Amino acid sequence: MNSRETDFLNFLGQTNQSPFLIDVNRAEGIYIYDKSGMVYMDMIAGVAVNNIGHNHPKVVKALKDQIDRHLHVMVYGEYIQDAQLNFAKSLTSILPPTLNSVYTVNSGTEANEAALKLAKRVTGRTELISFRGSYHGSTLGSLSVSGNEVKKQAFRPLLPDIRFLQFNSIVDLKYITEKTAGVIIETVQGDAGVRIPDSNFLKALRNRCNEMGAQLIFDEIQCGMGRTGKLFAFEHFGVVPDILTLGKALGGGMPIGALVSSKEKLWEFTYEPMLGHITTFGGHPVICAAGAACLDILKNEINLEEVERLGQLLESLLSKNKEILEIRRIGMLFAFDMESFERVEKVVKRGMEKGLISFWFLSHPYSFRLSPPLNISEEEIRKAGKIILESIQETKD
Repeated sequence: MNSRETDFLNFLGQTNQSPFLIDVNRAEGIYIYDKSGMVYMDMIAGVAVNNIGHNHPKVVKALKDQIDRHLHVMVYGEYIQDAQLNFAKSLTSILPPTLNSVYTVNSGTEANEAALKLAKRVTGRTELISFRGSYHGSTLGSLSVSGNEVKKQAFRPLLPDIRFLQFNSIVDLKYITEKTAGVIIETVQGDAGVRIPDSNFLKALRNRCNEMGAQLIFDEIQCGMGRTGKLFAFEHFGVVPDILTLGKALGGGMPIGALVSSKEKLWEFTYEPMLGHITTFGGHPVICAAGAACLDILKNEINLEEVERLGQLLESLLSKNKEILEIRRIGMLFAFDMESFERVEKVVKRGMEKGLISFWFLSHPYSFRLSPPLNISEEEIRKAGKIILESIQETKD
């Protein structure tokens, strides 16, 4: 282990005992360049963050322009700032009319925390419903409505009055009652291994929430912003939530989250009590400038039909290998099942040695995941497929 790696492990809090330890020098497009001169195809995009690639020049320009004007000037919600306003107008312009107001926060998990609070505030109820296999973040509220019991056990007690239903089970929707404040669901489950719901299930969920007066929250932190071949995953299913949460790719590589609902519902945070939700750095002008630039790129430069076509192409290339037991994909969000975690680990590590970054799922360890930048080329897709197939072949026992 070199001194850089030792310093990294000693001075920074760690999330696992075996980090990748790529010593990053710079990143551009779909590539990361390390300090030894190694070039990596980033086929995970920071876990569905860099949907428009690394260091997009329009995002960089927007950041520099805003930095020249001003940084933080006041806690969220007090001053009129161009960057915040432009971002909110741009985001709501591509959403249904009922999702017409944006509360900008610092991360996806913070957006989910705010969404849970809003559901309780709007309804005056306390019960929250989520789904088995879900992942909504690591703060206590978000963790409380996440389905991975192993990840939760060390941090109990968590929020009370939480119920988990079976994902994609219409029968289980009977447990949504007049006691339910909100139902939170990933429109496409990410960490569970890319679980795509049936359209009839989501429509039945929408109807049940309407009947019971419960708020329907779609968490599109991972599956939103073009990742599924639509700007928002709910567009595939013809169902609109009461509350939408976004993050990850929304900032073009900068940290951001957004709670989106109607103006009337978000107004509930302003009284009884005042400052019902508050953030110091949410809506930071530099971050909002990056977010607005990212939205412009997604609207005008990303061909969503190509996202689906190239996603299909990569799926077809990798489906030829018999060690890949199942593929679940929507747009460019992929899960590839193999026989064991050990097999997945070997393939991921060999791919990295060959200059390709993939990853695994916390809650579905016998799959490897891909979520490449959406502006990847066909040539790069074919190259990535070749490297992955070689990595599988080269790590056979």
